Amino acid sequence: MPEYRRILLDGAAVQVTVDGDELVAGDGRRVKTEEAQHLPPVVPSKVIAVHLNHRSRVEEFQIALPETPTYFHKPTSALNSHKGAVVRPEGCKWLNYEGEVAIVIGKTARNLSAADAGDHIAGYTVANDYGLHDFRDTDAGSMLRVKGSDTLCPLGPGLVTDWDFHGKRLRTYVNGEVVQDGSTDEMKWDMHYLVADIARTITLHPGDVLLSGTPANSRPVQPGDVVEVEVEGLGRLTNHIVTGPTPIRADVGAQPTESEEVLSTALGGDWEFRGIRPPRR
Repeated sequence: MPEYRRILLDGAAVQVTVDGDELVAGDGRRVKTEEAQHLPPVVPSKVIAVHLNHRSRVEEFQIALPETPTYFHKPTSALNSHKGAVVRPEGCKWLNYEGEVAIVIGKTARNLSAADAGDHIAGYTVANDYGLHDFRDTDAGSMLRVKGSDTLCPLGPGLVTDWDFHGKRLRTYVNGEVVQDGSTDEMKWDMHYLVADIARTITLHPGDVLLSGTPANSRPVQPGDVVEVEVEGLGRLTNHIVTGPTPIRADVGAQPTESEEVLSTALGGDWEFRGIRPPRR
């Protein structure tokens, strides 16, 4: 399956193809994959994410899926790349990973059927839909700061075309330990359905990204942790967590909170009633 990446090569953003352990630019320049400075593999005009889709995630929270999917928006300023640093702002504690498959639009899509949606998909990449749940009490409706803060949308390492999304394993690792283990077959709504649903009222342009949902066991990570998301056939997206250099300003806006809503979401359900206690790091 062809795989395309974007890297910073001699100061310019360049699309490259994967050739063994090297990346090859259109003009023939080569760079070792491990030495390359990766960029997000696509440049979207928008990033749209589904709230819940994986059966295991729904069962974990002991809730019922709605009749149809619901969505939120991640601003493009949240984009990050393979090997990029994910910033947990100083004063925040509840930054969760969410390993996902990202759908990349290849042809303008508007008012099309699910059966036709595949023709408008360029390919797929790996995503980590990080959530900063410290702001969940104030932004739960929009998820703007929860999911849209800077660096919280790593994509990569590359865009893979001609990938069949059926029956593919998705795993997330923290410091080498498996923490999420799911399959695309547990998704309620598949990739084509999601594209067709959004495109009923929102025009999707080439490069736009749809995040398709995460399996169970999204949990908080700490500065110094290395988080990897691996999807069968798409590769492994690696990031590390760092602390932001300055605290959240206290002179404007709502402040980070640790309500029951924040803790139960960050820790995977009703922790207070399941004998789970939040970590104190």
